[in-house]
Amino acid sequence: MKLSISHVTKYEYADAVTDSVNEIRLTPSTNERQSCYQQAISIEPNASLFTYEDYFGNRVHAFSVNGPHKRLTIRTSMTVVTKQAPTSEERAQYLSKRSPEQAWSWLKTDAAADRFTEFLLTTEYTAVTSEVEQFAGEISGKDENGPTSVLDWLSALSTKIRTEFIYDPEATDVKTKTSEMFLSKRGVCQDFAHLMIASCRAYHIPSRYVSGYHFVGDLQGGSADFEQASHAWVEAFVPGLGWCSFDPTNVDPVGERYVKLGHGRDYKDIVPVKGVYRGTGEQVLHVSVDVRNEED
Repeated sequence: MKLSISHVTKYEYADAVTDSVNEIRLTPSTNERQSCYQQAISIEPNASLFTYEDYFGNRVHAFSVNGPHKRLTIRTSMTVVTKQAPTSEERAQYLSKRSPEQAWSWLKTDAAADRFTEFLLTTEYTAVTSEVEQFAGEISGKDENGPTSVLDWLSALSTKIRTEFIYDPEATDVKTKTSEMFLSKRGVCQDFAHLMIASCRAYHIPSRYVSGYHFVGDLQGGSADFEQASHAWVEAFVPGLGWCSFDPTNVDPVGERYVKLGHGRDYKDIVPVKGVYRGTGEQVLHVSVDVRNEED
């Protein structure tokens, strides 16, 4: 699928501000599942961009606006070609090389811990509390054929979150921690991703937070707006398969409708736009995202 994406972020300040220093993580990854063919970034007031890769390999653009300004606008546009998710047959081919017992045992080895330390340690957003342990423990690790595969356990976890929690944009905010969400059983994609990550880490499964876009415009009669398009999901490491994607918010497999921007331990590592400035604390944020299928 060939997707055209436009992402506009506008800050409006009550009074002029100065010395604005910012980082943006809005460049799609290029990997075996997607390719970013072009991207354009513009800043108003005009600013030079400094580009680098962060610790997790995400592309970062940094810039500063030192002079007085009452508005800051960041515009990005990009074209990304995506592929379908791997079929169950393709996954089974790799999983057949290692039994479920071997996979679960390997995850508990020092070799696994050394390789994936960053994605096994808990964070502020993904603390492994007693509620998380109980929640993850309710997923059966066995069936009539013996131990459940790591892949099947992860799929069951994603389904359990989607089934037992209600999507409610008013219930949480960007600062909500996993432990807080159990009180209301409500949240958004960010919260569901954090819960799945915490549950995975409780069972020694390396997992990471993914930020990106989810194209649903053609399913709803038009292009996707901000709430529909900007999305978060999870990648978990499955022995024999590698990093596999799971979306605890939506039923669809993570395939050609998903565009990955980057990943980290949790939301804090992959905030799309963040920065500091000198001046008034009164500001208004406007964000608009449009995703279109160029093949239509």
